[in-house]
This record gives sequence, structure tokens and C-alpha cells, in this order.
Amino acid sequence: MKARFTRGCAAALAAGIALWAGPAAAQEPALDGAATAWILTATALVLFMTLPGLALFYAGLVRVKNVLSVMMHCVAIACLMSVLWLFGGYSLAFSGDGAFLGDLAKFALLSVGREDLSGALPESVFFMFQMTFAIITPALIVGAYVERIKFGAVLLFSGLWLYLVYAPVAHWVWGGGFLADMGVKDFAGGLVVHATAGVSALVLARMLGPRDGYPFDLSPPHNPGMTMMGAAMLWVGWYGFNGGSALAADGAAGSALAATHLSAAAAGLTWAAIEKMRFKRASMVGLVTGVIAGLATVTPASGFVGPVGGVILGAAGAVVCFFAVDLIRNRIRIDDSLDVFAVHGVGGILGTLMLALLAAPELGGAGLGEGMTMGRQAGVQALGVAVTVVWSAIASVLIVLAVKFTVGLRHRDEAIEEGLDMHDHGERAFNP
Repeated sequence: MKARFTRGCAAALAAGIALWAGPAAAQEPALDGAATAWILTATALVLFMTLPGLALFYAGLVRVKNVLSVMMHCVAIACLMSVLWLFGGYSLAFSGDGAFLGDLAKFALLSVGREDLSGALPESVFFMFQMTFAIITPALIVGAYVERIKFGAVLLFSGLWLYLVYAPVAHWVWGGGFLADMGVKDFAGGLVVHATAGVSALVLARMLGPRDGYPFDLSPPHNPGMTMMGAAMLWVGWYGFNGGSALAADGAAGSALAATHLSAAAAGLTWAAIEKMRFKRASMVGLVTGVIAGLATVTPASGFVGPVGGVILGAAGAVVCFFAVDLIRNRIRIDDSLDVFAVHGVGGILGTLMLALLAAPELGGAGLGEGMTMGRQAGVQALGVAVTVVWSAIASVLIVLAVKFTVGLRHRDEAIEEGLDMHDHGERAFNP
């Protein structure tokens, strides 16, 4: 009798424990099929931004004899970053709990199984989505050194840059590093992508030297129509870039898409209006440059602001980036050939700083974190910008010096005169 009573008490206790543990067990990470489908789509969209979007955008802006070399740079960087992301890049950015850098626990994904999850996504999907960001970021820098850099220098610089700049900053902001702990917000890459690429582009352009005839005796873009097509692809791909950064198929993704699109639209109109006032006409290249400036500016804030915030960011980004182009190109006279710093760097930094104001619920934003005031968030954002800019500049100087003293950096004058298409690759983009 006593034994039956004891067994009954034990069974009741076990049932009670099961009931108590049930809700907790239900909270275990589980695969979200809708989110997975969306991030698979977003991954394709972000790769589409580089190939062919960015390649066409940049290729239309250079001279005919260098069109193929710009495309080659974009494709080669996509190939190289993909391999390096597997062999260390992803692990350094997204594994471990170090304040400054991840570890190599996920090197080559050898420790990651097919069923392993990163949040509600298969880790392989998260790995691929983040890979496309690691591809486009060094590809953005291509615009700073077109028409005069050695092909080997492109590959060596980009490879070292992934490990020394991109992976550490991605870990600081998105991988649980010290900037994330401080509360820095960067929804889709204002710091991780645009600030790093923009600052490094400016450093590399300065150390590489200008094109012959810069800034007054240069040929105009050979094909603005090609540039427009590339910009259109970038705009579409940015839906995956910003919307996918929600890592879910939910309202945050939808809000990010709305803010992103409206920022691009407002920026294009604003840039065209500035050109009309200053030059009496608006250009195609100017219009699409404004669109890209708006997209870069909204990127860090896209998941935190509402549609009105997107319009404000786009208009502000167009104005600030327009005058940044003039400052860098005509006053400081650094030949950042396709305005990588002035558009992407300045836009990404501006959006990162304005986020603290525009995330206010009164403007349709998502609000700030618990216990975070607007002033405090602004200070945290400014510190994140300062750290990212300083590290990107220092590391880029060291990388450029390493490249210069190994494979060399700048082509000889004869090669530049011939054009990099034939000299480096033995092909022309257009044959008679």
C-alpha cells in the first residue's frame, strides 16, 4: 500500500514537472519555414546587387577601355569572398563571445550540421545570407580605384580586408561584440558595410593616386544607360538587403522595405532638384546616384524608422552626399573615382547618427531600447561611428602598404593608357 502511494506521488510529481516544463520546452528554437523562405529569397536579392547590379552601375561610369576590368573586379571579388567567408570569415564574425573578434569554432562549417539553427533559420541559410553582405562590401570599394589598379592588388587587398576590417566590425556590431553590448544599432549595415567600405575606399584612393587628368580632364561616363540599369538592380536588391536583415517574414521586414523604398525615391528627387538649381538640368547619372545615396543612408535605420523617417533620411542623404561629392572631388581632390566615400560612407554614417532621432514612435519608428534615451542613443551611435571609421582607416593603410610592397598597387602609365581590359584580361567589352 505504501509502495503504491509512493509510486502515485512520484507519478503525480512527474506529471506536475512535465506540465510546468511544457511551456519552456515549447520555447526551444524551432525552424520557421516562412522566415527561411524569405531569407533564401533575400540572399539571392543581395547577391543580385553585386552581380550584375553593382558591376553594371560602375561599368557604365568608366571609359570604354576599362569596362570589362570593372566587371572582372566585381566577379572576382564575389568568388574570392565566398571562399574566404567559408574558411574563417564567417566564424570570426559570428562565433564565440569575444568582445573584439570571434573564434574559429565554425571554420569551414565543419562543426555545423544540416539541422543546426541560427535563431529560427537553418545556420546554412544564415551563413549564405551573411556571405552576400561580405561579397558586396569590398565590391563597393571597386569604385574608388577603377582604371589604374593592378588586378592582383584588387584580390590581395580584398582578401586581407575581409579578415582585418569586415569580419571584426561585423562581430562588434552583429556578432555580440563590444559595440553590440553598448547598444549600437545598425539594422542592415550603415557601419558594417557602408562606413567600412567608404572609409577604406577613401584611404585606398589617396594612397593609389589619381587618374591622369584628374579632376578637370577626364572623359564622361561612357554609358549612363548601363549605369541606370545597374542602379535599378541595386534598388530592387536592396529589398533583400534591408528587408532580409529582419531575419523574419514579419512586420519589421515590411516596415524596413517601406522605409527603404521611400528613402530611395525621396533621395532621387532631391538630388535631381539640386542639380536643376545648380546646373539648370538634372542628369540621369545624378538621379540614380541620389537613389543610391538614399539607399545607403536608410540602411542602418531601415528596421527602426517608419515611412516618414525613410523620406527624411532620403532627402537628408541626398543633400549631404551631394555636397560631400563636391568636397572630395573638387576641393580635397582625392580621386575616389566613383564617389564611394561621399555616397556610401557619408550616407551610411549619416543614417547611423540620425537613427537616434527618427526611431521615435511619434514619427512611426519602433522606439529605442529599454532605458535608452534619445541623447544616450545618439552618443552610442556616434561612438560606434568613430570606432568604425578609425579602425577601417588604420587597417586599410596597413593593408595597402602590404599590397604595395608585395604584388604592387598601381599599373604603369603604359598599361593605364592602353586600358585595363586588354592589358590585364586580353578582352574588350565591345568588339567592332
